[in-house]
Amino acid sequence: MALEQRRIVSSYIREQEIHDIPQQQPQKQPLRKRVSSGEKLIFVLFSTILVLFSSMILHTQAQINDVNREVQVLDRSIMETKKENADLATEVKEKSTYERVWEKAKELGLDLDKNNVKVVSGQ
Repeated sequence: MALEQRRIVSSYIREQEIHDIPQQQPQKQPLRKRVSSGEKLIFVLFSTILVLFSSMILHTQAQINDVNREVQVLDRSIMETKKENADLATEVKEKSTYERVWEKAKELGLDLDKNNVKVVSGQ
């Protein structure tokens, strides 16, 4: 029993100690700015520079894209012109044969006068 009374007394003393301790109220610290004005300025400058460089890169890429498109159009035009030139060269070779020229001359009423023929060597 004495042991029980000691436990009760010691628990009572502990409760008294707990209740007697004045509870400290947390001291309110003055509100501190989380971000200083200098940091805000640096952030704004960094953001502005980032946006500026990004827009410059996009503008440059757009110009490169336009130039590439023009190059493709010119390449296509060059290929068409080369094909047309090749077709015309083939047509010239076909129409400049000796037989065809002789036929056209006869149709126009021209005839060969052997006394009036001059031979010119080719280049």
